[in-house]
Amino acid sequence: MKIIGLTGGIGSGKSTLLNHLKAKGIPCFESDKVGKELLNGQLRQAVIDIFGPELYNKGTLDRAALAQLVFQNQEALERLNKLVHPAVAEAFTDFIAKNNTAPLLVKEAAILFETEGYKSCDDVILVCAPKEERILRVIQRDGVGRAEVEARMAKQWEDAKKRPLADFVIENDNLASAKQQLDSILNQLLPQQKD
Repeated sequence: MKIIGLTGGIGSGKSTLLNHLKAKGIPCFESDKVGKELLNGQLRQAVIDIFGPELYNKGTLDRAALAQLVFQNQEALERLNKLVHPAVAEAFTDFIAKNNTAPLLVKEAAILFETEGYKSCDDVILVCAPKEERILRVIQRDGVGRAEVEARMAKQWEDAKKRPLADFVIENDNLASAKQQLDSILNQLLPQQKD
C-alpha cells in the first residue's frame, strides 16, 4: 500500500481533484473535513474550555468565528493546532487500518508540509494555481472578502517553498488539464495490472 499526500494552498483546486480520486474508488482521507468533525464531536469540550462557549451556535461550531479568531491571533492558532493535529493523526491511523487492502490511499491536507505530515507519505502531489485565481475562487466559494483570503494564505507556505518537497506538481489553471495530469500521475503510482 502506498500513502499519497495531496496538498495545495487555499483555492488551489485540491478538493475538486480529491473528488476525482474518490470517483475512481481510491480511499481518501480528508484531514480538514475530519478536523471539522472532531471539533463538533470529541474535541468540542476542549475548544469550549480554551476559547469559550460562544464559538458554538446550537451545538455546532461557528467556523467563521473560529477562523477569524485564529487567523488574527498566532497563539490561538497554535493552541488549536495542538488540539486538532494529534486527533486527526489518530483518525488517519484508524483510516489506514480500515483500508489496508487498497493499493493506494490518499491523505489530503491543506497544510501537509507545514505540519510535516508529508513525512508519513510515500509520495506527495502538490496542486498549484495562480494566486489571483485562487483568491477569486475562495471569495466566490466562501463569500468572504479579499483581505480575509489573503490573511488565510499568509498562514500557509508559498508554492515556491512547497515545490521542492513535492514528488509531483499539478498546475491547475484549467480543470480538465489538471484532471489529466492527475490521471497521468496515478498511472505512475498504481501497480501495473498483469494480463
